[in-house]
Amino acid sequence: GLPLLADPGADASLCGMAATGASGTNAVRYGTMRPNVLNLRVVLPDGRLLHTAGPGRQPRKRAAGYDLTSLFVGSEGTLGFLTQATLRLHPLPEATAVTVASFPSVGAAVGCTVQVLQAAVPVARIGECPPAEVGLGVPVLVLELNAASSHPEFLDEVMADACSRFSRMELPAAATLLLELHGSRQSLAEQQQQMEEMVRQSSGSSLAWAEGQQEREQLWSMRHNAWYAALALRPGCQVRHKEGENGDSAPGAASATALPSLAQGYSTDVCVPISRLPDVVVETKQDLQASGLTGQQGHSPRDRGAWGSPSSTHTPSDLGLAGPMVGHVGDGNFHCILVFNSQDPEEAQRIHAFTQRLGRWGQGAVGGRGCTDRCPHACPSLSHRRALAAGGTCTGEHGVGLGKRALLQEELGQEGLDTLRSIKAALDPHNLMNPGKVL
Repeated sequence: GLPLLADPGADASLCGMAATGASGTNAVRYGTMRPNVLNLRVVLPDGRLLHTAGPGRQPRKRAAGYDLTSLFVGSEGTLGFLTQATLRLHPLPEATAVTVASFPSVGAAVGCTVQVLQAAVPVARIGECPPAEVGLGVPVLVLELNAASSHPEFLDEVMADACSRFSRMELPAAATLLLELHGSRQSLAEQQQQMEEMVRQSSGSSLAWAEGQQEREQLWSMRHNAWYAALALRPGCQVRHKEGENGDSAPGAASATALPSLAQGYSTDVCVPISRLPDVVVETKQDLQASGLTGQQGHSPRDRGAWGSPSSTHTPSDLGLAGPMVGHVGDGNFHCILVFNSQDPEEAQRIHAFTQRLGRWGQGAVGGRGCTDRCPHACPSLSHRRALAAGGTCTGEHGVGLGKRALLQEELGQEGLDTLRSIKAALDPHNLMNPGKVL
């Protein structure tokens, strides 16, 4: 078949992916949703039906008028209802291989990624979530000419150990890259040799490649369950596998469901230029440690039972707030998954202060609003927001919504924000579509 290789979350819909400008594990090689959407059918706020590239049209490129398709991709439901998408699909590669490399530090792991990019290794998948099911849309085949591709997915030592335990796999508790290569069998062998040399130069572990489909799916299933593995860092945040009420599921279970708990998690995301990525990631890791957000205060993860399991005897105060890092570092995008007690004001304040320093304060958090003069928390100076200070963006994937409106103004400037408001007023003068979001 011909998959949509933007590869966002498993529960996503095609038009929802377009509306949010979604991306995922393959974004570096195959692009985010934006370049993969060729046409959209949109119901405008006044009821008119718009085809953004013209009815029935699906050209590979166009220079006719304004790019209305890109305008609605990432509009987060503020300009109209997206009801149909014409998409660019891609052929499956002839051969695929996956490996896991461990590094002595976060900086070494991310530095290896930068080295891969600087060496012009064609980068593809940055693993996060399994591909969405195909719904409405007209498939358009686009043949890609790159001979091979690779994608590094970054896990810090906290996230690597959490994923290993949750999926019952034997991985070291160390900064980790998941690397995948696509291409012909001949080009794949050449790329494997090149990748192994770069890993060695960055003091990484030796590589063993998994080429069978089952082995590859098991590794990526572990990564896809990172959210549930992060929630399990807090014993009060119970997690169960879909296949069994007590977690007795097969290794690398593809899905899981979190049970209600006072422990609450939300994921931040920022994106920075590749040249600034190592510095920003290392600074963020140091900030997590200094803020007590690593979930490892005073205990070795190997000394306790499976996180979130009945055999764990440690309390949340033993472990500290949890904030593992994970990232699609091949395109400069990384996430911190923050797990905290939603009823503890002191914990909420620490999370708030950290996310301000990182570059956003957003969805899922207690009082998740843009920082204002009435904000009850002591917020650091805007100059300390690493992502924007590094020339990046306050969100590479998650969108603006309510929580990042203040950062959007800082990022675009008043002129940029006024332009967005003019577009909104022209298409939705009565503010019917998702009012209050983005602007």
